[in-house]
Amino acid sequence: MHYETASSLLPSSLIVDAQGRRLRNLRVSLTSACNYACVYCVPDGKRLHPDKNALPLAKLLLAVEYLKQVNDLRTLRITGGEPLISPVFDDFMAALERFAFEDVSLTSNGQLLSRKLPVLLAAGIKRINVSLDSLDAQAFRRIARGGELTEVLAGIDQALAAGVQVKINMVPLRGENHEQILPMLDYCLDRGVELRFIELMRMGHLARDRQAFERQFFGMGEILASIAARYAWTPAANASDATAQRFTIPSRGSFGIIANESEPFCAGCSRARLSSTGWLHGCLSSNRSHYLGDVLELPRAEALLRIRELSQRALADKQMERFSGDVMVMKMIGG
Repeated sequence: MHYETASSLLPSSLIVDAQGRRLRNLRVSLTSACNYACVYCVPDGKRLHPDKNALPLAKLLLAVEYLKQVNDLRTLRITGGEPLISPVFDDFMAALERFAFEDVSLTSNGQLLSRKLPVLLAAGIKRINVSLDSLDAQAFRRIARGGELTEVLAGIDQALAAGVQVKINMVPLRGENHEQILPMLDYCLDRGVELRFIELMRMGHLARDRQAFERQFFGMGEILASIAARYAWTPAANASDATAQRFTIPSRGSFGIIANESEPFCAGCSRARLSSTGWLHGCLSSNRSHYLGDVLELPRAEALLRIRELSQRALADKQMERFSGDVMVMKMIGG
């Protein structure tokens, strides 16, 4: 399929804000539904069901196409909810080649990874992130409130055997799994997998309940101190717009920490999120979003001009320096 270039339809100047930020990384949520109900995401334990107002596959793909055409988008990450349970997952993956992103990756809880691995391999996916908060079966069930740990571990092993680069995402929670930091790190180092610790985020119910957030928060300083009890680590180089601060353990491997609270990275953020229902989010700390659904009905040239305008608004929503959180639930906008 032939696409007109953005320069033939739009002003030649790049969309950039006063801090020099551009939208380079797009995260697309294929569904807000999930087969987990993690304690830091869904306080009442109720799982979200498939989106009633989800864009049809053709429109979701068109939104991605238009966003890529008017922005300097380089990478695409597929998220949810849990993307592997989306009814459009297989067809969305099969269509990705036409966009020619420099890098396409996926974040999943891994529960269906074994089953969907052939789809990922056929689409040329070389990198995945698997959310895994504990290697202890009881703690796993208590935090995720869904799924089976054995299924996730089997999926990780199969992905590694197929040559897929795997990263593990862990949210340390005081009193829940913070004592699992070293076992998780050992598991990852033994397999050549990079573990990324993600500081608890003030999103959804945790943005409303400060005491609950502070009670569970386990920050970067404590994470590093826990690791130092067994390993000597040194800081590693990071890309200018990276979310994770990386550290090296000599002769063993590396790990990262996404320190939303301790070391905010908002000043270099280049991410935008597209929900399965067609809303564009420029910042997790802003309750503003911009609907693309009706724009997709316009003639192509007019639609691209409107997408450019909405991209500018999404970029303007970004925080200047630090993450402040919002009452939005992460499942609704993509992890």
